[in-house]
Order: sequence, then structure tokens, then C-alpha cells
Amino acid sequence: MNIIISLIFYVSWCITDVINANPEAKRLYEELITVRSYNRLIRPVKNNSEKLTVYLGLRLTQLLDVDEKNQIMTSNVWLKQEWYDDKLRWNPSEYGGVDVLYIPSQQIWLPDIVLYNNADGNYEVTLMTKATVYYDGRVIWEPPAIYKSSCTINVEFFPFDIQHCQMKFGSWTYSGEQVDLVHINQTNGSIPVYGDNSVAYAIDLTDFYRSVEWDIMQVPAQRNIRKYTCCPQTYPDITFSITIRRKTLFYTVNLIIPCVGISFLTVLTFYLPSDSGEKVALCISILLSLTVFFLLLAELIPPTSLVVPLVGKYLLFTMILVTLSIVVTVVVLNIHFRSPLTHRMPPWVRRVFLQVLPKLLWMRRPKTLHPAASGTAASHNNSNSMKKDTISNLSIPLLRNSSYQINTYVLNENHFNRDMIEQVEDEHEFQESVQSKNELSLYPHEIKKAFDGLRCIASHMRQEDEEKKVKEEWKYVALVIDRLFLYIFTTACIAGTCGIILQAPSIYDNRKPIDILKSNRF
Repeated sequence: MNIIISLIFYVSWCITDVINANPEAKRLYEELITVRSYNRLIRPVKNNSEKLTVYLGLRLTQLLDVDEKNQIMTSNVWLKQEWYDDKLRWNPSEYGGVDVLYIPSQQIWLPDIVLYNNADGNYEVTLMTKATVYYDGRVIWEPPAIYKSSCTINVEFFPFDIQHCQMKFGSWTYSGEQVDLVHINQTNGSIPVYGDNSVAYAIDLTDFYRSVEWDIMQVPAQRNIRKYTCCPQTYPDITFSITIRRKTLFYTVNLIIPCVGISFLTVLTFYLPSDSGEKVALCISILLSLTVFFLLLAELIPPTSLVVPLVGKYLLFTMILVTLSIVVTVVVLNIHFRSPLTHRMPPWVRRVFLQVLPKLLWMRRPKTLHPAASGTAASHNNSNSMKKDTISNLSIPLLRNSSYQINTYVLNENHFNRDMIEQVEDEHEFQESVQSKNELSLYPHEIKKAFDGLRCIASHMRQEDEEKKVKEEWKYVALVIDRLFLYIFTTACIAGTCGIILQAPSIYDNRKPIDILKSNRF
């Protein structure tokens, strides 16, 4: 119960104190605005020739958006302006100790500070908050504003880029002889310092909310005095520079790594066997994938013709490699399926691609096995004995039923099998091999016809073996070309990837962002 009574007494005392204090502030407000006939349209100086100094500061709270296509930076700032108004001075002892008064900004004189490089319809502050007025005439007005400033976007090293955006503030009406503009950090108490017109840390980042796409690296400012063609007077301005560096994790995962992976798939085209029939299909699939990435890239970067973005250079380089791989693949397939009936291998091709290049490429051609050596020695002897018995059995009826004299020793001992026929070069050698044993008598017509058939078969088999040998040589030439371009394209992919991607200067920038060091929001 005592606590409740004490609380009621404390609230009543606070209300009584506020009632007693408010009349003094009200009287002071009426004195400054009404009694003194304050005119908000006239510059608040004692003499017309006197120069009024306005101290300007900027507090950045959010970097809302950086539109690369439209080249607009959207930021949420508090524009702090401070000046001295001689018409708003009073003695606090005459007004109950009131030393600070909050006056609506619409009722006092305000410097017409505007954003020169504005990209929106509103150049000035739209939210008219109250101004803080002190007894010595010092006025502080810090309204919040969302500015859309034009920013020239350089996409040369996209997505590993660093952008430099500016916000230029100045008075639109008053010249430098009437209203001087000084950065708030260029003051020594209430006296402006004009020695150095540049400020290294010019934007307050205490209440900055971290951006998910950009890191703030530098926030300097420069005070300039310029003369425009419209007017003979000079106009001061303060240009705030914001250096931002793009965070590359999103683009590395979703753009760079897939592009690099697709480019290295080009190398596998030359490792795929020609007999699979999928070499050209693989090249076309890779080319279509890169086309899709080109369409995706066109939506992310601004349509500029000044420079080609870094990732655009890499995609273009990869597409050239894929196009060349298609050309080489077609040539390799043409060589792979050549035959003696359509092409004749030149001697230099045989020397270069069958003797020189395989040694340089560490390729070892397997030895071709002769068909006669495919079986074992035992099976070879068994087959010969079976052929002897077959010929002997066939020769007996011919001796009994024929009027010709046939030397069975020749049939039994000369072994007219496939091995013997393949070793005979032509009919003349065949006859000499037979006559070396014994002079033969005339054979029956059936035996001569059989011998002619065997010679025809042997000639045909020799021709097939020669054609097969030439075809295998053409296939090996195609394999050597594939291996050669495998090494060439692998080297080109690695060198091109490192040479293009590593051009970006932000990759070597190890500076810690200034927003992490200065902001209290982390």
C-alpha cells in the first residue's frame, strides 16, 4: 500500500513539474517566432555581407541496393546539418533555465542542401523533422532520408569488382559568398578549418546495418569549390565517396564453379573413345550449357558496350574452346573411320603420328598377334595330324577309282593346309614347293579345282589382313591426335582459368571492411 502511495506521489510531482516547465518553453517559443517576427525566408545573419557557415555530416545506416543495370545506389542516411542562427539566441536564466528548444523545421530558416547526383524525383529531404535549437543560436537538424544516387558501375571485373560511388551535396540557391559549406569534421570548435579539404573518415557508420552483398571499404569526403556556367559566383560542395567491394560467395558458388566445371568437361571429349559415337553429342551438350549461362549472365550485368565483364570473358573463352573441340572431334572421327579403299596414308603421316608423336606423348602401341600364333603348340600339332589323316583318307578312294596316278606321299607330306597356303606368295612359288619333293604326275580335275579355291581363299585373307592393318593404323593416328589435343586443351583450360579469373584486383585485397570495424550493429 505504501508503494502505491509513493508511486502516485511521484507521478503527481512529475506532472506538476512538467506543467510548470512547459509555460517557460511556450513563452520562449512565442518570443523567438512571434514577438521577434522571425522570417524563415531570410538568411539569419547580422549583416547581409556576412557569410553563414553550414557544417554538413552524413550518417549511413543502410546500403539498400546497388542496381548494376540502372546504375543507381539506394542508401538510407541521416543528413546532419549544423549552423548558427543569430535570431534564435536567448538567455536561459530569463526563461526558467530552458537552454534547448525543439522547433518544427518548417518554421525556421534551413539551408537548401540537395543531392546533386540524384537519380530520383526528390532532390531534397522530404521528412521535415524538428530541429534542435540551443540558447547560443546553434541549430542542429538531422533528418533521415532515402537517397537514390547515380553511380557509374564498372563491370570489368564482375563479380570480383570494387565500385566507387559518390554522393555530392551542396546548396542549390546560395553561393559560397553567402553560405559556406564545410564538413563537420573540419571544425576546430566552432571555427572551420580550411587547410585540408579532404576527410579520410567522413561518413558515420556507427549505426550501419551490414549489407548481405557489399562490404564498405572506404568513406572519404572532399570539399570542392566550383564555378558553373550559369552563374559568376562559386559554389562549394562536399562529395562523399563510398568504396564498396562485392561479396563473391554467391557468385562463386552459383556462377564461377559451374562455369569452370563445364569448361573442364571439354577435356573429356578427347578422352572419350571414337567408337562410342557420343563425342559430338557431348560437345554440343557443353555448348548448350554455356549458352544457358550466357543468358543468365545477361540478366545480372548492366548492358554496357564499354568493357566485357570478367565472367563474360571466361564464358567466351570456354565457348571458343568448345567450338574448337567440335571441329577437332569431327576431324578425328573422319580419320578414325578411314579405310584403304578411300584414303592412302602418306609417309609423313605414318612417320609423325605412328613413330614420333607416340614417344613424345608417352603412348605405347600394343603388339599385334599373328593369327597363326593364337593357339598353343599342342593344339597346332593335333590339328596338323587330323588334317593329315583326313587328306590320307580322302586320297585312297581317288587312287582306287581314278585312272590317274597320284602321288599320295605329296598329299600326305606337303600339308596343304591354311598355314602352308598363307606362306606361299603366288602360284609359281606353290608349284616350286611341290616340285622340290618329287616330280608330280597330272592331278585329277577335282584336285586342281580344290587347289585353285584354296589359293583364292588365301589371297582374300591376305587382302583382309592388309586392310585391317591399314584401318588399325588410321585408328591409331586418330588416337594419337586425341591424346595430343587432350594435353593441349587441358593446358589451355588451366591457363585460361587462372589467367582470366586471377586478373581481378579484389582477389588480392586482404583489407578488413571498415563497416565491421566502425559499426555497433555487429
